[in-house]
Amino acid sequence: MRQPTRSKIGHSMATAAKIAYPHITKDPKVCGGKACVDNTRIRVMDIVELQREGKRPEDMLHVFTVPLTLAQVHAALAYYYDHREEIEASFAEDDRWEEEHERAKAEHQARRPAK
Repeated sequence: MRQPTRSKIGHSMATAAKIAYPHITKDPKVCGGKACVDNTRIRVMDIVELQREGKRPEDMLHVFTVPLTLAQVHAALAYYYDHREEIEASFAEDDRWEEEHERAKAEHQARRPAK
């Protein structure tokens, strides 16, 4: 009868790494776990939105209250291109939330008595 072999790797505790990409972190406690620029709450999708508005990476450095480095901006854009489906899903999720919020706001205002 053959003895089961043990893995050379051994048993280790599985933990989720917070670093997902150079200059990019994903921490469940920050922005719902969405990809962010390191040491900030600036999401990759915020940088992508600036690019969609026509801003160049150099123009993005001082848009936020926390100044960014060019390396952080380029890392966010590179992360987007390498993880496009993830970031586009975040945009879609935000759009759905905004639509629901606007619908609930309109319903609430419709129930208010006219002055």
